[in-house]
Amino acid sequence: MSAAKKYKPMDTTELHENTENIAACLKKAENVAPTAAAASNLGRSAFAAQNMNSASTNGERLPNFSKLGGSEIRTASTTSNLLNRMGAIHNSKPGDVKKIVIKNFKDKPTLPDNYSKDTYVKLEEAVIAIQLSKPIKYSLEELYQAVVNMCSHKMDAQLYAKLKELTEQHVKRNIKLKELTGGSMDKLILLEKINHWWLSFCQQMIMIRSIFLYMDRTYVLQNSTIHSIWDMGLDLFRIHFAQNSVVQKRTVDGLLTLIEKERQGSTVDRGLLKSLVRMLCDLQIYTSSFEEKFLDATNQLYKAESQRKMQELEVPEYLQHVNKRLAEENERLRHYLDSSTKHPLIYNVEKELLAEHLTSILQKGLDSLLEDNRLSDLTLLYGLLSRVKNGTSELCGNFNGFIKKKGRTIVIDPEKDKSMVQDLLDFKDKMDVIVRTCFEHNEKFTNSLREAFEFFINQRANKPAELIAKYVDMKLRSGNKGTTDEELEKTLDKIMVLFRFIHGKDVFEAFYKKDLAKRLLVGKSASVDSEKSMLSKLKQECGGGFTSKLEGMFKDMELSRDINIAFRGHALSNNRDVHNLDLCVSILTMGYWPTYAPTEVTMPPQFINPQQIFNKFYLEKHSGRKLQWQPTLGNCMLRAQFDAGPKELLVSLFQALVLLLFNDKPVLSYEEILAATLIEDGELRRTLQSLACGRARVITKTPKGREILDGDQFDFNNEFTNKLFRIKINQIQMKETNEEQKATEERVFQDRQYQIDAAIVRIMKMRKTLSHNLLITELFNQLTFPVKPADLKKRIESLIDRDYMERDKDNQNQYNYVA
Repeated sequence: MSAAKKYKPMDTTELHENTENIAACLKKAENVAPTAAAASNLGRSAFAAQNMNSASTNGERLPNFSKLGGSEIRTASTTSNLLNRMGAIHNSKPGDVKKIVIKNFKDKPTLPDNYSKDTYVKLEEAVIAIQLSKPIKYSLEELYQAVVNMCSHKMDAQLYAKLKELTEQHVKRNIKLKELTGGSMDKLILLEKINHWWLSFCQQMIMIRSIFLYMDRTYVLQNSTIHSIWDMGLDLFRIHFAQNSVVQKRTVDGLLTLIEKERQGSTVDRGLLKSLVRMLCDLQIYTSSFEEKFLDATNQLYKAESQRKMQELEVPEYLQHVNKRLAEENERLRHYLDSSTKHPLIYNVEKELLAEHLTSILQKGLDSLLEDNRLSDLTLLYGLLSRVKNGTSELCGNFNGFIKKKGRTIVIDPEKDKSMVQDLLDFKDKMDVIVRTCFEHNEKFTNSLREAFEFFINQRANKPAELIAKYVDMKLRSGNKGTTDEELEKTLDKIMVLFRFIHGKDVFEAFYKKDLAKRLLVGKSASVDSEKSMLSKLKQECGGGFTSKLEGMFKDMELSRDINIAFRGHALSNNRDVHNLDLCVSILTMGYWPTYAPTEVTMPPQFINPQQIFNKFYLEKHSGRKLQWQPTLGNCMLRAQFDAGPKELLVSLFQALVLLLFNDKPVLSYEEILAATLIEDGELRRTLQSLACGRARVITKTPKGREILDGDQFDFNNEFTNKLFRIKINQIQMKETNEEQKATEERVFQDRQYQIDAAIVRIMKMRKTLSHNLLITELFNQLTFPVKPADLKKRIESLIDRDYMERDKDNQNQYNYVA
């Protein structure tokens, strides 16, 4: 083999410096002896470099036995040859080519006689000394070099076999010790001895591997079927440890005993546990010999514990106990158990402590937790049950059942009607907080809450809708002190949530319209902005058709305001008789407002004249219209003179008619008042009761009593006193009578009959022929209020009687539309 290379001319100074550097390096290499660690790191490359640089004086290669024979090889000739070559290179001319010829060794280096035998003995002594923790006679560098020499001369297989034999003898010797196999030793002491033996064995194998590192990196790597020195040691340890069932069983039982003690609250050596568990993992017998028994022991422990604790503890305390146990098991996983055990361990703990008692936990404690609003316990309950299969589903189902049961008690009981809406709002807020904070705003729980409210709030037909409308009236009425606009807006938003759950929204509409009319006509509305805000919410929820009449009521009030301004101007310029009477008339469109029964009463002359003037004024501007005066919701401001001084009384029109009678006669009987005013009997009794038996008793009744009876005498109370100058006595107008409530309910019922009839005719007109069942199904889809099939059947019969439809002659269960 030859190679040719061109060299560039080199500067003399540069050559001199390079020569000195090379000489210095060679001298340093000659004087410094490598340490054992250096020998360990150099490995095969160091051995090869040393063989290549060693030469005899006559140019022949000698084997490297310097460590064994003590001979020293000089490098002077090598240095001289190198300097001569460099000088030749320096003297060559530019462009000259120098050929270098490399030749193989003529003779291979050989080992001295008995070298392998002596080396085996030396290495065996060193390995046994390491295993017995005794000092080694030879240096680690010398032993490492011996291994290198043996491997370089094809004796690595025998060397590996000899090392494996020594290691196996050592493991067998230790595993059969009486102190490990005897049954009298305490388990903790036994574990400590096994742990000491294991750690010593690992240290010994590390030391042995450092000596045989060259063989580990050459022979072992070239043979894929052979274990590395470390793996070979672990394999032998595993084989003999697993074969000795006594030692293995006592080790595992000792580990389980220590873990059981820790679970019972005792303090144990976690470092010992970690080391032995790590030993089982390294030996690859962790799953087969330890994990299965550990999980079985865990199941038995927590199965018995859960049954005992469920009987002893209340649900909140039991949940705390479960949470504590899970935290403890996670700590064990973090400190000494293998990570592969995490899933089966936590699963088994959750199964025994939670899944097996899921129904009992929910039935025993959920209702009380929800009732007492124990947010932290509910949060813990949700967090724990979400860890087990079907946990959240079961919790959601029981949560739904609690809401239905609790809500039904609020809605069904008539004695709670006064506080029903406020109780529902509070209950809804409470459940919303629980879903948002404890159940992490889980959509499943949100839907369940909505479904439960919709279910129970319609268990009592019509009444919740009526009471919600009245609650809105109370909030929007003037005199609702202590509430800011922002708070009122929030309350209205909450009411709209309840409104969405109601099926009979037409009932709400009827009562809301009646109350809104009173607020507008009597002037009791707290805020026009709040009224319009509520109207906007209803429109957004139900559409423009739902609020069209309500919006018309507001338009009527605005038009009435303009008409009254024009009337005042007209009266001032043309009629002096009305200067002392401030008349304000509300012009109402009959289709927008609730239906009021016509009422005829006897009006005093000072009221009749202004009415006639207004009639003439209005009809001149709007020909073809007809005005019908409705005194039911009229109100007046009267000035009264008492012994204590003058007062202004804000009264209803009926109250004003009664009080004006006392200007002519100081004492009047019930019959005289009835004949003079012609007010309906029940309404007159309510009016007299408000004047004589209320807080502001401007007239007195004889005999005294709460009820107004025939023959009672009434006289004007000159001794009446009140710290206010202007006194409101017309609150009676805002109160709903039983007759009004029944009339509203009857009107809703009639409207529903009309809607059912219209829906039936509309469907039959489109389909022409339809079976009974399909017609009922179509009606359920179109009607927006709850209705019973029997009621639908009655309306169908009514339409047949009125010839809107007929039964088919061949099939009595089928209807035909009559054009």
